[in-house]
Amino acid sequence: MHGQPTVAAWLRLIHILRPSPVKHPCVMKHKLSSDDRRFRTEFEACSVDPERFDHAAHLRLAYIYLVENDTETALRLIRAALRAFLQHHDVDPSKYHETMTRAWILAVRHFMEISPPARSATVFIERNPSMLDTKIMMTHYSAEVLFSAEARSLFVEPDLDPIPRHEP
Repeated sequence: MHGQPTVAAWLRLIHILRPSPVKHPCVMKHKLSSDDRRFRTEFEACSVDPERFDHAAHLRLAYIYLVENDTETALRLIRAALRAFLQHHDVDPSKYHETMTRAWILAVRHFMEISPPARSATVFIERNPSMLDTKIMMTHYSAEVLFSAEARSLFVEPDLDPIPRHEP
C-alpha cells in the first residue's frame, strides 16, 4: 500500500508507545485477566479474526489499554493497533474512524470511573451493559456530525451532549 506504514511499523509504534505506562488513579482498581492479556497480544499480532472483532471486542481492547495507561496513551495505543489490524487484513484504511475511537475511549474511561473494581474486561462489560449499545454515541452526536468526513479523520467534539472527562 503506497504511502501507508507497514504492519511492522505500526507494531513497532505500539511497543514504543507502551514502554512505561502512566496509570490513571482510577484504573489502578481495575485489573486485567490472563485472557485479556492474551487477547491484546493476539490483537497486536493481527491474529484475531476480523469477523470476530465486533463492538464488544473494541470495548474490551479499550478497557485493556485504559487499565494500564492514561487516556491519551491508551488512545495512541488503540489507534496504532487498529490501523495495523486494518492494514494487515487488507481493510480500506478509511474504515478507521478517529472520532468514534476517541469517543469510545472517553466513554470507557467514564464507565471505569463510576464502576466498582473489575478483575477483567469481561466483568467490567457485564457490569456496564449499556456500553454494548452501539447507538449510544448518537446521544452525544448528531448523525450529520458523527458520520462526516471530518469526524472520520479528526476528533470532533460532541454537538449534542459532552462525553464526561476524567483526567486528573
